[in-house]
Amino acid sequence: MSTVEKSFGPMEKSYWRCPKCWVTQEKQVLPEAAAVAATVTCNSCGAAFPVEEVYAGKYDADAPPPAEGKRNPLALVVVAVIVAAMLYFGFHAARRSGPSPAASSKSGPAPDFTLESLDGKNLRLSDLRGKAVLLNFWATWCGPCKIEMPWFVDFQNQYGAQGLQIVGVAMDDSSKEDIAKFAKEMGVNYPVLLGKEAVGDEYGGVPALPESFLIGRDGKIVDKIIGLRGKAEIEDSIKKALNTQAASTQASAAPSQPQK
Repeated sequence: MSTVEKSFGPMEKSYWRCPKCWVTQEKQVLPEAAAVAATVTCNSCGAAFPVEEVYAGKYDADAPPPAEGKRNPLALVVVAVIVAAMLYFGFHAARRSGPSPAASSKSGPAPDFTLESLDGKNLRLSDLRGKAVLLNFWATWCGPCKIEMPWFVDFQNQYGAQGLQIVGVAMDDSSKEDIAKFAKEMGVNYPVLLGKEAVGDEYGGVPALPESFLIGRDGKIVDKIIGLRGKAEIEDSIKKALNTQAASTQASAAPSQPQK
């Protein structure tokens, strides 16, 4: 009998989910020489957790991990939707203020703001006028955010040349360095700004994370996404924003009068 079996009882085949990357994996019986105070390393992201937490059931998962190279995206979406719903009705809703009329309307202008980016520069939303903007409010602790961020990387690569600019706004208390490290690990290829409560309030209080606003080239909101949606649905909203016209080109010139 191994050290873990002596401490936690007979080992049956069971699974645990890494709280950092959400990958499910089988619990392995540790060798006799392993100490109970040792750590268990995630096979996916390499994060380490105390063995007593893993084997005491703190991170237990009911379902087995998907076959190698065949991760089930539907299972991830279901888990993310549940988490998003919990966040929506949880403490964020309690500590946010009422919605801004402009942000509540899909046809209203997007509230302007200026925030500091991770590279120390200030970015003003109105400076992006003429581009289609996906404004994404997120946090480093948000599980569903980790699912959709790789999609945003793909969208920026695919539609950037057509005028799409994705902007992330980090709405958590992590340090600038931790946010930058997280963004680098996720391969983020678009600006990440350090969020402020006042900006979130301008956009309706941001009652749940992730929350995204699709802003047309004319600076008006064309869609609002609360929680996690499917990648195809987000892409449809991006195309809608790209198909808008910049304000300067919306008014057609008056027809010229023929010369007499």
